[in-house]
Amino acid sequence: MTETPPRASRAQTPNRVRGTQDIFGEEERRFSHVLSTFDRVRRLYCFNRVEVPVFEATEVFARSIGETTDVVSKEMYTFPDRGGDSLTLRPEFTAGIARAYLGNGWQQHAPMKLATSGAVFRYERPQKGRFRQFHQIDAEVIGAAEPAADVELLVMADQLLSELGIRGVTLQLNTLGDAETRNVWRAALVAHFEARAGELSEDSRARLAKNPLRILDSKDSRDRPAADSAPDIDAYLTPEARAFFDAVTAGLDAAGVRWERNARLVRGLDYYRHTAFEFVTDRLGAQGTVLAGGRYDGLIGSLGGPETPGVGWAAGVERLAMLVGEVAEQKIDAVVVPVGHSAELRAPGIVAELRRAGLVVDSPYKGNLKRRLARADDLGATLAIIVGDDEIGRNEYQVKLLQEGTQHTVSAERYRQALAAIDKVEPILARNMLVSIKAGFVRHLIEIGG
Repeated sequence: MTETPPRASRAQTPNRVRGTQDIFGEEERRFSHVLSTFDRVRRLYCFNRVEVPVFEATEVFARSIGETTDVVSKEMYTFPDRGGDSLTLRPEFTAGIARAYLGNGWQQHAPMKLATSGAVFRYERPQKGRFRQFHQIDAEVIGAAEPAADVELLVMADQLLSELGIRGVTLQLNTLGDAETRNVWRAALVAHFEARAGELSEDSRARLAKNPLRILDSKDSRDRPAADSAPDIDAYLTPEARAFFDAVTAGLDAAGVRWERNARLVRGLDYYRHTAFEFVTDRLGAQGTVLAGGRYDGLIGSLGGPETPGVGWAAGVERLAMLVGEVAEQKIDAVVVPVGHSAELRAPGIVAELRRAGLVVDSPYKGNLKRRLARADDLGATLAIIVGDDEIGRNEYQVKLLQEGTQHTVSAERYRQALAAIDKVEPILARNMLVSIKAGFVRHLIEIGG
C-alpha cells in the first residue's frame, strides 16, 4: 500500500512592515494630485528638479541634522554595508542636496533653485499622516543671500497650498537673526533657563547644555512658564538682521501672502539663520504643521564647503493628501469593444492609434458585448467604439454615446478624419449634454445636432 505524501503546508502570507503603507484608489489619487500640483507649481517658479540618492554616508545627516537631535540619535535607519561603511536611509532631503551641491561642483550654477520629492525614512511611532517610510516634497534655493529668495519660496508654498484647495492654513513666521544675533540671544536664553532649571522637564534640562533654543517650543506643560517668560530675540537683533526680516515681511505683504509672527518658532541648530516658518492647521490635531522650512546659511559650511547661503522648505505628501478634497477618477474618452475573432485581432491597433492621438482609452480583455458595454459604463467612458466582424467587412464602426445611449454608424473614412482633427481640448455640447472629450474627434465622428 502506497502512503500518501504529506500535503505541503501553505506558505504564510507576508505582512506589511509596521509604519509602511500600500497606496491605492482614492488615497492614491489624492497622493498623485499633491505630486502633480507640486510639479506644476515648481515649474511656474523656474525650480529645476533634482534627484538625490535614497541613502547617503551617515555623516552627511549626522553633521547636517545634528548629533544631539532625536532624528539622528533615535530615528535614523542606519546600517553598515558589506564594505563596512555606515550608510543611512535619508530622513530628509536638504542634507543630500547640499552634499550634491558640493560634490558635483554646482557652485558655478549658483544661485540654484531646486525641487524634489520621494520617500524618506524615520524610525518613529506611526501616527496620523506620518509613517516610518513616508514621502516629502522639497524646494531649496542655494547660493542666494537675498531676502527675495525667502519671499519667493514662501509665496510658492502659499500658491501650492492654495492650488491644492487646502484652506484654514496659517503661515507662522519668525527670525533667528544673523550669527551675531543668535549668539547673544542664545547666551541670554541659557542664563534665563539656568536660573529656572528646577522647573524644567528632564528633556529640557538635557537640552539646556546642548540645544537650549528647543526649550522655547517644548510641548511639555512643565516647561511652558519658563519658555513663555524667556527673552524674545527682537531685543538682540542687529540692524542688519532686523532689515532682513523687514524685507521678508514686506515682500510677503506685496505678494498678498498673509502671515503672523510666532516669536517662539525656532530651529535649534547653529547653522539656521534669519527666516524660520511653518504653515500650520488645526485640522490634523496636535501634529498641525503641514509645511515648514527656514534659512540655513551655515549648513554647507558645516559640511566642509565654503560658507554658502541657503533656504528651503519641505512638506509631507501624506499629510497634504489628507487635507485635499476628493479627487475625481481620470475621465476615459473611449472604450473599444471588439465582437468576433477578426475584431479581436483588429482591436489592439485601434486602441493604439487612439492612445497615440492623445485619447484616454481602455478595452476590456474579455466578455460578451453586453458585459463589455456595461464595463465601459462603469468606467465612465464617453464613447464606446464597437468593432464587429461584420463592421470590418463594411469598413465602418458602431459608435455609442454612452451618456446619451444613442448609437451611430461611422465610416472608416470619417473615423480617420476625426483622428486627424484632434488638435485641441474643449468641452462641447452634444444633444444638450456636456461631453468631455477631445472636441475634434467627436465633432467629426458624429453629426451633433438637435
